[in-house]
Amino acid sequence: MLKVKLFNSQTGDFQETALTPQTMPQSECLIGRASTCNLILDSLEVSRVHGKVKFQEGEYYYIDMGSANGSHVNNEPARANQNYCLKVNDSIRVGDFMLLVEALETSVSTGETSLWKKLRGDRQWTKGDLNVRCMRVTDETSDVKTFTFVAEPPVLFNYKPGQFVTLELEINGEQILRSYSISSSPSRPHALEITVKRVPPPSDASDAPPGLVSNWLHDNITVGSRVKLNGPMGKFTCLPNLAPKLLMISAGSGITPMMSMSRWIADTATTSDVIFFHCARTSRDIIFRQELEMMAARLPNFRLCISTTRSELGQPWLGFTGRLTETILQNAAPDFRERTVYVCGPDSFMQGVKTMLEGLDFPMQNYHEESFGGARKAKKRELFLGSNGTEEAQELPQKPSLFSASASPSILFAQSNKEVSYDQAESILEVAEQEGIKIRSNCKQGVCGACKKRKLEGEVKYESEPDALDQSEQEAGYILTCVASPVGRVVIEA
Repeated sequence: MLKVKLFNSQTGDFQETALTPQTMPQSECLIGRASTCNLILDSLEVSRVHGKVKFQEGEYYYIDMGSANGSHVNNEPARANQNYCLKVNDSIRVGDFMLLVEALETSVSTGETSLWKKLRGDRQWTKGDLNVRCMRVTDETSDVKTFTFVAEPPVLFNYKPGQFVTLELEINGEQILRSYSISSSPSRPHALEITVKRVPPPSDASDAPPGLVSNWLHDNITVGSRVKLNGPMGKFTCLPNLAPKLLMISAGSGITPMMSMSRWIADTATTSDVIFFHCARTSRDIIFRQELEMMAARLPNFRLCISTTRSELGQPWLGFTGRLTETILQNAAPDFRERTVYVCGPDSFMQGVKTMLEGLDFPMQNYHEESFGGARKAKKRELFLGSNGTEEAQELPQKPSLFSASASPSILFAQSNKEVSYDQAESILEVAEQEGIKIRSNCKQGVCGACKKRKLEGEVKYESEPDALDQSEQEAGYILTCVASPVGRVVIEA
């Protein structure tokens, strides 16, 4: 906890305030005269967002945000965007105001060693199952929450910005797997965040059940809750080959992987030029609005463009209006053909953006979209995986006549001691479900990796890319049962 005395030299007003990591969104307290700041200083000598106090690795820091009139720490001019570690009796001058650090307590919670001390020299998490505990729940909008997790025991989270994790939850006595994009950045490795939107029933079917898992998270996950997750997974990332110019296009909660990549670009002082275009229902529904506006104000290589699709009475809006069109795209990013494009949002939104870019002769090799949780991919070709783990791609014929006369395809589930004849265009996972053989699954697109099983004998063919398997896993015999089907007789460890 940070206790501060605040004195206005012009009016003589005096007040005290206390800051704690739990009450500071993103562990930051913005200071300025804007109404969006956490600590508002009403003076024309103070910039709209003048500076901030940040809690990081057990210490409090003051940072001048490039203010017009500058700040002074202990009567010395503060350099813009420089971290100044605060100690008891330190003073900060902001315009006509003087802030005096009266007391300082860096423990995250009473009776516990600070998390940053625990993490020094601790292991990194790069893959696999992990038990985590919720440390903070942040209301981003009226129906969007960010859940901040730390691991037990503590680890440093190592992933690529834009990737996702799969939560393993028990809801109404049933084990449920659901994937969510990571909204935090690996440049801040001590915690991992997901940002989740409450899902109402479909507008055209009000009697249909709302989103089960997302709404359960909203209603049940609180500070102290423990969950199990697996990951990280996904190829929707700007790394390792970061393009010099990027265009990020998102709608709704599709903003989450874009935020992860943008935070990484900001934190690492990367020089890549970013245009961030987001489509929201109303101005009140803009997720991360305050942070995005701050990034756009601070970073010369980050341009923010937002379009709203509905107007609000009494809420003036000066940005774009309506859904993304060719005209809006040309105004927001005139050089879009020179950029690498990342798209995330509802399926219809992504398909519309893709179709529009194709019609504008955009080089589609520079187009990337997030696909987990969406509709199944269309079958364009099949990939055959032999016993040595190597792949060979072939175009999918109109009618399946790929193999000459041989033994009828069958699947032997070794652990269940059950062999099943295979004569339909179904995946191995679907056959297992019909036979009552339990195989974990989630996306059913070959993206999340939840259905991974070891192939002991035989060959399989894939209806779409097995994105969730790396080369070493394929060489070890693992297959993705949700997009794999047998070629001849196959033995599966299930």
